[in-house]
Amino acid sequence: MTGKTCMVTGATGGLGYQTALALARQGAEVIVVGRNAAKGRAALDKIRAATGSDAITFMQADLASQTNIRALVDQFHAAHDRLDVLVNNVGARFKERRTSPDGIEMTFALNHLAPFLLTHLLLDTLKASAPARIVNVASGAHYDAAPNFDDLQNARAYDPGKAYRESKLANVWFTYALARRLAGTGVTVTAADPGNVWTSFFTSARLNPLKLIYLRLRASRPEDGAKTIVYLASSPDAAGLTGQYFYDSQPARSSALSYDEAAAERLWTASESLLGLGAPGAEARGPE
Repeated sequence: MTGKTCMVTGATGGLGYQTALALARQGAEVIVVGRNAAKGRAALDKIRAATGSDAITFMQADLASQTNIRALVDQFHAAHDRLDVLVNNVGARFKERRTSPDGIEMTFALNHLAPFLLTHLLLDTLKASAPARIVNVASGAHYDAAPNFDDLQNARAYDPGKAYRESKLANVWFTYALARRLAGTGVTVTAADPGNVWTSFFTSARLNPLKLIYLRLRASRPEDGAKTIVYLASSPDAAGLTGQYFYDSQPARSSALSYDEAAAERLWTASESLLGLGAPGAEARGPE
């Protein structure tokens, strides 16, 4: 990965940190994105100490905010003219229904709309850097999702597990729809299922204590969960792979609903509308 520039979101801890660390160990220039400056500095110090690399930078952004995402992209463009790998890793589960600074339900805003917008704003740079890769971190939780398109933000009856599952299905739909649009550009896009990994995601979700114990006993380490993400981001064996779902670094079948192209296109249109993409005077357009 020497000479390659990679951006990893949600990279100050957990899966994102392990992904950034692994890419830095392979010689990549890595941009660590997170919303907490202190955690960002700590992550940089640890990665530099572990790898001896100075080609690690931190960019601060709360990706639940569309304004922050656009500012992040401006900051990136001011310092970089290429991007070889984008890893959309950031995500969370919220026990109570909350809204983002843009008035959108937080799970949907952070887990789906954030990677959707960030990818769109960086797409021209990714195309210019081709061959380039986009890796969307999904979850097996999507297998049990069946969203209501008339209530994508779960305003009628909010359930944290349901909202999270639907956001992870949205990641897979986005992956497949984007792959179709990027055919022939040299930019690939895949979805990585890291499996059940023990990170701060679980404790911050404020789950039942007994369920937390059960999950902790069954969970793998973040460095193991990150292996599929790192494989898709960097392995020569993954070059050219696109529009696929991976588990344990192998192609896997996602849910039956995830292959519904009409549903994926419906979500795409709804996402563009919520983000103002493609509208007159908008700052960015999605791929045609």
